[in-house]
Amino acid sequence: MLLAAIFGSPRKGGNTDQMAEAFLEGAAGEAGAGLRVERIYSRELRISGCLGCGYCDDEGVCIQKDDMGGVISLLDAADRVVLASPIYFYGVPGQLKLLIDRSQAPFMRKQLRAGQGQEVQNSPRARKGFLLSAGATRGKRVFDCAVLTSRYFFDALDIAYAGELCFREIDAKGDIRRHLTALDDCRRAGKEFVAADRS
Repeated sequence: MLLAAIFGSPRKGGNTDQMAEAFLEGAAGEAGAGLRVERIYSRELRISGCLGCGYCDDEGVCIQKDDMGGVISLLDAADRVVLASPIYFYGVPGQLKLLIDRSQAPFMRKQLRAGQGQEVQNSPRARKGFLLSAGATRGKRVFDCAVLTSRYFFDALDIAYAGELCFREIDAKGDIRRHLTALDDCRRAGKEFVAADRS
């Protein structure tokens, strides 16, 4: 099983980075040697914004040549994807949003294949995605935009949305470690995420 972990925070070692590592720890403990993990750090990628040029509408691939090509190849191969992101102005950080926006190309590739009567290679039932997030405020809807964005991102990649784990009032670096259960909750979620197909 290949588990791709997208680290969406621009802050290295921040709260959602720690949440993702705990999640991966739980997944590895459950799946053992049968699990391969690949980490994608949006803050380290050279990705340009979507041009809205329509090239992928006809070709199913992006006209731009940057790090996104490798990201798409990895996500195409992944059985599981976990996305970890802090909340910036009720959404995901800009670096991560660039990656998500550029997923229009695989979405159009899927549409083109469907229009040609070709079956999708991996059904949504076979591949699953999960969101981890932390936000500074107590706002009732603080995670709404990130959840919706993640759902549509996974859908574009033919990945079923399996759920989310979100924590409020987590802001300063290290706050997640002061939460009584957060990292243990992430480990448990990671374990359950890869255990679904093993039962």
